[in-house]
Amino acid sequence: MAKKEISGRRKNDTKVQKNTVKGSKEKTSLLGNISFFDGLSDETRHSVIAILFFVIGIFFSVAPFGKGGVLGESIYGGFEYLLGVGYFALPLLLFLLGVSFFRESRPNIAMTASLGAFLFLFSTLGLVNIFSGDSSGGILGRIVSVPLVKLFDTYIATLFLIAFLAISFLIMFNTRPNFSALLFWRRNNDEEEDVEQLTTDNQPLTADTITETKSDTEEEKPTKLAQVVAKIKEKKDGTKVDESGISFNPVMNTTYTPPPLSILEGDRGKPGVGDIKANANIIKRTLGQYGITVEMDEVSIGPSVTRYALKPAEGVKLSRIVGLQSELSYALAAHPIRIEAPIPGQSLVGIEVPNSTKTVVGLKTLFSADEYRHSAKPLLVALGRGVSGKLYYADLAKMPHVLIAGATGSGKSVTIHAVVNSLLYRNGPEAMRFIMIDPKRVELTLYNKIPHLLTPVITDAKKAILALKWAAKEMDRRYNILEAESVRDISSYHKNIVEPALRKLKVKGQKSKVNTNAEEDEQMPERMPYIVIILDELADIMQTYPRELESAIVRLAQMSRAVGIHLILSTQRPSVNVITGLIKANVPARIALQVASQIDSRTILDASGAEKLLGAGDMLYISGEMSKPTRIQSAFMSETEVKAVVKYLANLPTDGLPDTDEINLSSGSISNERDPLFSSSFDDEGSGNDDDELYEDARQIVIETGKASTSYLQRRLKVGYSRAARLIDMLEDRSVIGPSDGAKARTVLEKSGSETVAE
Repeated sequence: MAKKEISGRRKNDTKVQKNTVKGSKEKTSLLGNISFFDGLSDETRHSVIAILFFVIGIFFSVAPFGKGGVLGESIYGGFEYLLGVGYFALPLLLFLLGVSFFRESRPNIAMTASLGAFLFLFSTLGLVNIFSGDSSGGILGRIVSVPLVKLFDTYIATLFLIAFLAISFLIMFNTRPNFSALLFWRRNNDEEEDVEQLTTDNQPLTADTITETKSDTEEEKPTKLAQVVAKIKEKKDGTKVDESGISFNPVMNTTYTPPPLSILEGDRGKPGVGDIKANANIIKRTLGQYGITVEMDEVSIGPSVTRYALKPAEGVKLSRIVGLQSELSYALAAHPIRIEAPIPGQSLVGIEVPNSTKTVVGLKTLFSADEYRHSAKPLLVALGRGVSGKLYYADLAKMPHVLIAGATGSGKSVTIHAVVNSLLYRNGPEAMRFIMIDPKRVELTLYNKIPHLLTPVITDAKKAILALKWAAKEMDRRYNILEAESVRDISSYHKNIVEPALRKLKVKGQKSKVNTNAEEDEQMPERMPYIVIILDELADIMQTYPRELESAIVRLAQMSRAVGIHLILSTQRPSVNVITGLIKANVPARIALQVASQIDSRTILDASGAEKLLGAGDMLYISGEMSKPTRIQSAFMSETEVKAVVKYLANLPTDGLPDTDEINLSSGSISNERDPLFSSSFDDEGSGNDDDELYEDARQIVIETGKASTSYLQRRLKVGYSRAARLIDMLEDRSVIGPSDGAKARTVLEKSGSETVAE
C-alpha cells in the first residue's frame, strides 16, 4: 500500500510538473508575441495608440464621401445602420481618445478611456435620436433613448444624457470641472492677492512627513516672494524686508545687506523608515506579551527618527511601558530607542525609533520659512526640524543665555555654526557684535574676517577672561544710560529713544536739505548693538582660571539680558566641575547633544535622555518656558557654506560700518587666587599705563570741534565701536569731557590751548 501511494504521488507530481512546464511554455510564447511592447515605456505606448486613433478617425471621416475605397464604403454602410446620423460622432470620438492618450502618461488608461468612449457614443446617439425624432440615431440610438423617454419623459431623459456626455469627457481626460472659475471672475493682477497667495505657498513645513530634496523651481519660491514683498516699502510694525525677504530693524540696520540664501543648501536625502505597519504591529504585540494593551495612534516621520504614538488602556502605568525599552529595542532590532511618556500636550506615549537613513536638514530650508523671514525678532535662532517635521526657532533675547554640551563628534560645533549664521542673516554689524572665544583654534577662527567681531577670535585663556571683564564693564555703562533715559531694557531704549530721534533727524534733514555728519552725531543718541559672547570650549578655560571664569559668567548671566549682552557657552565635558551649579542656575536654556552616560545627561538637562540620542546634530532642547525637553535635528552647515558666508560679509562695502577693533586685552595679570574676578574696579583699562595710541588724536579732535560722542570718534578716527567707547571713557576719566547725560551731548571741559584738568 505504501509503495502504491508513493508511486501515485510521483505520478501526480509528474503531471503537475508537465502542466507547469506546458503552462510556462504557453506563457513564454504569449510574452514573446508582446515582448516588443513590454520593452516600451508607458508614454511611448500611449503615443503609438494615440496616432492610431487619429489615423482611424481620419479614415472614418472621409469614408462617407467615397474617399475610403471599398473598405470605407462597407464600413460606412454597416455603421450607418447601427448609428444613423450619429456615425459622424464616431470620428470625433476617435480624435478625443487620441488626445486622451497623448495627455495621460499613467499606466492602465485603456480601461478608463474605453468606458468614457462608450458613454460618449451612447449619450450622443441618444440625444440625436431624441431631438430628430425619426430614428436618426440608428439602432443604438433607439435602444438608448426609447426606454429613457418612457421612464423619465423627454426633458429628464435629455438631462440624463447630457450629464452622461459630460461625465464621458471627465473620464477620458481625467480632469474635474472648475466651477469657481466659471462663476467668479477674479483679477489676476491684484498685488495684494499675489502677496497673499505667495505667502500661503511658502508656509513652513509642519507635516508629519519629510519631503525629498526640493527642485530648483521650488527653491526659487522664496525669491519670488521677496520680489513681491519688496514692493511694500515698510511693514506696519516698522520692520523692513531685504532682497532675500528677511525682516530686520531699520533703526539698527541702515546699510546692511545679508548674504543671499542661494549660497546655502536645503534638505538633502529622504528618511528611511522601513515598514511602518510592521513596526507598529511589533510594538503592539511586544507590549501585549507583558500584559499591556495599547492602541496604535499616529506615526510621525522626522529627519532622524520615526515616532510611533500609542494610547495605553486605562489603568496602565506609564512606568511599565518605559521599563520595557530594552525589550522593544530587541523586538524592533533598533538601537537606541527613546520612549517619551507622555508626549507633551497629548494623552499618548511616543516611541522614537531611529531611521535607517537620515535627512540632512539644511539651513536654507529654515531661513526660507515665513516664521524666520517675516519675524521682527532680531535674535531669532533657527534650531532645526523636530520629530514631526516641524521647524523650530528660538529667540536668544528670551533665552537669554544658552548652554550647548555634548560628547566629541556629537555635532556641537555644527550647531554653533547654525546659531551664528542665524544671527548673521538677521543683523548687521551696527545691530549686533560678536566676541568669539575658541581655545581649540579650529572652529570659530573661520569668522575672523567678518565685520561683526568686536575683536579677532580669542584663542588665549587669559585674553578670554579679560574679554569677559570688558563685557561686564560695558554692561555697567549701558545700565547707566538706561537709568538716565528711564527705560527698562535695550529694546525699549531703541524704540522710545533712538527711533524717535532718527525720525526727527530725517524730517529736519528733508526740510533743510542739509544734514551734515556733525549735526547727526550731535542729535542722535547712541545706538547700542547687541553683543553675543560665544565661548566654544568652557572646560579648557575652566582648568586655567576656574574661579575667575565662573564669576565672570555668573555676573554677566545675572544682569546682562536687559542691556543686550547674551552668552552662548559650549563644552564637550559635561561634568559638575565644568557646568557648576551657579552656571546652571543662571543659564536656563540648554541644548544637550549625544553624551556617554545618563549622569552627563542629568548634568546638562537635569533629566535623562541625551544618552539615547544618535549624534550628528540630534539634540534635546529645553528653555525656561518648557517643562520637558524637545527632540530636534539640528541644521547642518558645511565648511564650504561657512566660508562662502564669511567671504560675502568680508567683501561688503565698509562705508558706514565699524571696523573690527580689538578690545583692550593688555591689562594686568590674572592670578589663580581665590579672590573673585570682579571684587576690584576696572581702573586698569583706563590707567595711564595703558594709554591708547590714538588718545591724543581723540583729545585734539574733541577740543577743536567741541563735540564728543562715540559715533563721531568712530568716523573721524576710522575705528570700531569698542575702541571709540574706550577713548570716550578715557577722556571722561581725565576730565577732558563731562559725564554722559542720557541722549544729550557731552560737555567739553578742556578748552583749546589749555592743559588737562587734574582730577
